[in-house]
Amino acid sequence: MQQTDLTSTATPDFVNILSQAAAAYRGQGGVRPTAEVVVNALLQAEKATKQQRLNYSFESLLGEWRLCFATGTKKVRQRGGIILGKGLYVPKLVAIYISFSAALEEGSGKGEIGNQVKLGSVFLKLTGPVQYLGKKNLLAFDFTHMLLSLFGRVVYNRQIRSGKVQSEDFYNQPIAKLPFFAFFIVTEDFIAARGRGGGLALWIRET
Repeated sequence: MQQTDLTSTATPDFVNILSQAAAAYRGQGGVRPTAEVVVNALLQAEKATKQQRLNYSFESLLGEWRLCFATGTKKVRQRGGIILGKGLYVPKLVAIYISFSAALEEGSGKGEIGNQVKLGSVFLKLTGPVQYLGKKNLLAFDFTHMLLSLFGRVVYNRQIRSGKVQSEDFYNQPIAKLPFFAFFIVTEDFIAARGRGGGLALWIRET
């Protein structure tokens, strides 16, 4: 699979906007673009990836990323669909991270996802298997284990059944039955995707 990068040629305006949002969120200077501007930049990035049929490798997602910006969704009864919420920057006092690691079988697109939230003395981490479909930039996942600690003391650390399937059966499940992220821009600095529910999210790599 040949990987293409939206930033490989002349840098589009939406890439500059997302880069500015990431830098400002880190406290590296500059003014944060408004939520509306960020949402528009994300939609432009998504459109460009579809039009240019860009592909990103699973390896480019590996590592830990902090959630910077996200949109909600609203159901539209008359249209039978959804519309995006306004979107917002995640408050800095809430640290939300997503991480991806690869399985030993190189190039399989299999691995593990981690999603952790830290707020004051509360720490919550969910982990589970992933399957990446490079041709669609689609990452299916399921959370099968939860760890919860309070004031540094582990109070819960075991398998959970909130997920759709057990870990060992995960890779035999149809993608349509699993939660997923459809990534549409992946750089060394930030990544962005649309979730199965229709919302958009922007994660940044912290330096």
